[in-house]
Amino acid sequence: MSLPPPIENQAYFTVSALESGHMHIVDRIFVNNPENDDLQRVPCLSFLLQHSTNNKKLLFDLGVRKDWQNLPPKVLASIPPAFKVEVEQDVVESLAKGGLTPDDIDTVFVSHIHFDHAGYSPLFPKSQFVVGGETMKVIEEGLWPDKEDSVYASDVIPMDRTRFLGEDLTWEPIGPFSRAYDFYGDGSLYVVDAPGHLWGHINLLVRTGADGGWIYLAGDTAHHWNLITGQSGLACHHTSPLHQDKEVAEDMIRRVGELSRLPRVKVILAHGRPWYEENEGGDAFYPGSIKSL
Repeated sequence: MSLPPPIENQAYFTVSALESGHMHIVDRIFVNNPENDDLQRVPCLSFLLQHSTNNKKLLFDLGVRKDWQNLPPKVLASIPPAFKVEVEQDVVESLAKGGLTPDDIDTVFVSHIHFDHAGYSPLFPKSQFVVGGETMKVIEEGLWPDKEDSVYASDVIPMDRTRFLGEDLTWEPIGPFSRAYDFYGDGSLYVVDAPGHLWGHINLLVRTGADGGWIYLAGDTAHHWNLITGQSGLACHHTSPLHQDKEVAEDMIRRVGELSRLPRVKVILAHGRPWYEENEGGDAFYPGSIKSL
């Protein structure tokens, strides 16, 4: 269960949270024992990662596009009027707070291509995109507008600049996870295969200090912190399940829970309210950064 120890002159990342939209939604779609049925303001978080030695700048997720009203019609039809979407500040505006532009971003990791994570890829015309290999299964089913009922637009990712992490790579176990890829080969960043939510869903395990701190960016592995602690189980839906494969998703949640109990590991969910409410407007957001444990 231990994570790789640091080596001499260990490379690491500085990680900053980025505002990239909110949804107002009820907990009963996430967990089986909600405390109430009130609408909750839920963040759609993105993250800026800056490498300590090679100066690479990465993004993990792009949140919700500012003009979300231009999403495919089937997406818009799936959002109940009460579950409103707000994008007061998109990922580009969040980067600008620290003097960065999309042209400064070398790589964009997209955890998966749901609208609240994929943002609007044309805003990053020079960046390489990275997705899980099985994302291609979703792409091959057809994209809007060619496929009228698709929830994925044709520009959801730039196909000519996207790297699909597939079976041609060396995937190895790390901590509680069976499949991880050392992206730079220096132990600073591991892409974790995180199945269960959607084809190609990936998480990032990020080293945050030369002496052994970590952040785990969990994407949509879980949408509520009580799932990680074991205080709640996944909500049971008869239609439109939140996860593609409930049993696989539950296993992945269990593994992230195990990781969260390791020393010096901070787990952050893309839609996690407790962490967000504690840090909103604070130094964890760019141009500040999240303190390494």
